[in-house]
Amino acid sequence: MVRMSADERRESVIRAAMHEFARGGYYGTSTAAIAQRVGVSQPYLFRLFPNKQAIFLAAVDRCLTETRQVFAEAAEGLEGEDALHAMAEAYTRLIAEDPDKLQMQLQTYVAVAAADAAGEPEFGEMVRAGWMELWDTVHLPLGGDQKETATFMAFGMLINTLAAIRFPPEHRVWEGICPPPGREERPDGSSGE
Repeated sequence: MVRMSADERRESVIRAAMHEFARGGYYGTSTAAIAQRVGVSQPYLFRLFPNKQAIFLAAVDRCLTETRQVFAEAAEGLEGEDALHAMAEAYTRLIAEDPDKLQMQLQTYVAVAAADAAGEPEFGEMVRAGWMELWDTVHLPLGGDQKETATFMAFGMLINTLAAIRFPPEHRVWEGICPPPGREERPDGSSGE
């Protein structure tokens, strides 16, 4: 059996943490659950990360980075409406194929709000910085238009909400949003159901 390097273990901890935090949130997830999922002891986990908050922030950073990469790759070489549609379709595929991404985002917002309310604003500083990088990644292909960017992000948050509360893809609430997670759209515009 090949031994994993510390970097490989760290990577496996981040993946496991995303899964566990996506389901249980920051406060409802134990480091023991993360360690168990990875197959390491808690003391080893804390050799890789100084504390639970560091594990959570690494998972958040990974979630935001991967989401940002999906937008950047989808919009590459495109601008305006073409970029908008490509990014929207790529994002809906992302959260349909990897529901942990959506759940991790939602858990992140809850954790930041709780930390801010508890007088710990530094918890959200990294998250806000990462979110602004996400904003900028979308903003440029949309021509630097503030209103277009705000509208795109607002629709994204609507998609997050509808997907999180599990409206089925064929429900009328999805009308006007292209395409809902779990429902492919064909090049001719028809649904792939």
